[in-house]
Amino acid sequence: MYSEIQRERADIGGLMARPEYREWNPELIKPKKLLNPVKASRSHQELHRELLMNHRRGIGVDSKPELQRVLEHRRRNQLIKKKKEELEAKRLQCPFEQELLRRQQRLNQLEKPPEKEEDHAPEFIKVRENLRRIATLTSEERAL
Repeated sequence: MYSEIQRERADIGGLMARPEYREWNPELIKPKKLLNPVKASRSHQELHRELLMNHRRGIGVDSKPELQRVLEHRRRNQLIKKKKEELEAKRLQCPFEQELLRRQQRLNQLEKPPEKEEDHAPEFIKVRENLRRIATLTSEERAL
């Protein structure tokens, strides 16, 4: 097919008149073909070379980078998880189930020991208090 197109072009080229620069005055400057600035740029050449190499290796141009695929997979999983939670929330619309859920939360809070304020204190305060306890214990042991 490609050879047929070339033959047709050759036939058309034979019909069209080509300018013969040799017949013109030799003092005239002969025109030169202009360079395409896009194809002449180094970045375009490197991109073209990389595309050719990928094509030879069989790597598709449409393949996405690994990071993008992982992020899309995570987004998809998050959407699925969110939809499941919404469906479960709709399923728990029944007043009886809501009351059961409230009671379960209250029981969990009662079973869970209340958190002390010391747990939220900075570490150096906890260490200082531990040192005081140790110091008082050793002084009591000495007294015995």
